[in-house]
Parts: sequence; structure tokens; C-alpha cells
Amino acid sequence: MKKRLPLTSVFILCCSFLQIAQAQKSPVQGIFPANTVTYSNIAYAGDTLQKHLLDIYLPANTTSNLPLIVWIHGGAWMMNDKYADMGYMTNTVKAFIDSGYALASIDYRFSTSAVFPAQIQDCNQAIDYLYQHAANYHIDKNRIALIGFSAGGHLASLLGLSNNNAVANFYANGNKPKFTIKAVLDFYGPSHLLMMAANADTTEDNILSPIEILLGASPISRPDLAQQASPVNYIDKKDPPFFIVQGEKDLSVPNTQSKLLSAWLGLQAVPNQLIIVPNAPHYGTMFDVPSIRQPLFAFLRQHL
Repeated sequence: MKKRLPLTSVFILCCSFLQIAQAQKSPVQGIFPANTVTYSNIAYAGDTLQKHLLDIYLPANTTSNLPLIVWIHGGAWMMNDKYADMGYMTNTVKAFIDSGYALASIDYRFSTSAVFPAQIQDCNQAIDYLYQHAANYHIDKNRIALIGFSAGGHLASLLGLSNNNAVANFYANGNKPKFTIKAVLDFYGPSHLLMMAANADTTEDNILSPIEILLGASPISRPDLAQQASPVNYIDKKDPPFFIVQGEKDLSVPNTQSKLLSAWLGLQAVPNQLIIVPNAPHYGTMFDVPSIRQPLFAFLRQHL
């Protein structure tokens, strides 16, 4: 029988976000400032798939085109929706709107129904929709940043770093969109999938890890797929600046993943800032605090 990855730290990613999914089954009412303008459930791919929807949030009385933050949710690539992670990042969400940013939150297909690269194709397609229709929503199409959490952090990093590489199978129609990414905010996203798999125990049978489900194969048996899906594989001097945050006590994604990403970016002279939050776990309100929010917004003012 083929060996499968057990319930180790890489699989806890799935369990952690199950808790968030249970807590956020309904839309995020009450999180946004009063009179926030909301456009809900926009079909960005021109089809009827539930996972091809996005929401847009704008400050009240918006008349000029605003820089855009694209929110990519976590959930082990297999759960949650475009409202996820907002429930424990309420102050940061409000601050985006209060600071004059447009915010778009996107859904993407789960790995349980479509393996990689479906997820990055969806993210690219969603952002291309926002780029093409920017004038309709008071968005400055030349000032787009990404924010992602865990699996969403992985997708935000992968999209931001591969944007200038023209990887054909990362796009739904094989053609690279025209948009560029000005900055990436990565909260505890995996950056090197093969390293995560290599660190896991492989002595138990019949338990598929989220990474195996994402790739449709074991990273150890298909290192080519793991490399293709790893953000660090696309780092070059032309990449956008990164703001990276991770918990010191993260049991789902080792904090070495963020340290490695920061180091590789530094070697290519890509501006980046890394914050390791003392004693913090994989997600939670410890990431929605002034000591992170203040440098995050300073970073955005500088780069977006």
C-alpha cells in the first residue's frame, strides 16, 4: 500500500481552518465601517460556479479611483469562502476602508474538486476581472496589492511572484493578463511545498495531506509539481515588495517557510519585511494588533 502523509503539522492546516469555516458561515456583517459600499457575488469568470464569485467593498462617498487590496482566504485550499479570516482581522479590515483602500475578496475552486493549478488560475482570473472593470468600481487598476492567509497567503505569494514569469498554465485561457501586482501581504503562507512535505513523517498509511490533495500527487513522488506550486521557485529581481507575517508557535506552517521566503527575496534585493509574532499560533486575533497593523499600513503607503 502506498504510504500517505499522516496527521502532522502540514495536515493541521486543514483542521485549523475548519474552525474558522464553522465560525464564518454567514457574510461578514458588522465588520465594515458604516455606509461601506458593497458589491456582492460578482461572477468574475462569466460562469455560474459558486467558487467563481468575488465581493468589492468601497469607502462611502467614493468619487476617485482607489488603490485595491485583494483578499485571498485560507482553508488548506479545500474549505472556507471569501468571508473567511475577516472574523479575526476585524480592525485590519476596517482600517483598509477607513484608510481609503478598495477591498475585494475572492473565492476560488477547492482542491477537492479541481487540483492545482486551478486555484491560481482562478485568482489570476478574478484579478484580471477587477483590472478590466476597474473604472466601474472606482479602482485604480495600476495600484493592486494582494493579502492572503495560510493557503491564501501561498496563493497571494505565488501570484505576486509568478506575475512577471508568464506561466501559461497559471491562466485560465493560457494568456497572461495585463495587470501587475504592486505589493504582497503574506500571512503565514507556505512558500516551499517540497520542504514542507520532506519535513513530515511518512510512517502512517491512508491519510492525505492538504498538499497532496492540492497537487493530486505526493510531493515526494512528484517534486516537479511541488516546485511548480512553490512561490520561492519564481523569485527574481523584478518581483513586488513583500510584507510577511507568521506566528512563532505555528504548528500548521513552520515559521521557517516565511523566513526562507524572506531570505530568498533578500538575495534578489526584493524589498521585504518579516514579522514573527512571539508565541502566536497559526491564525487568530494576535495578528490583528497595532504592532502589525501600523507597519503594514506604512508598508502600503510606501509601495502602493
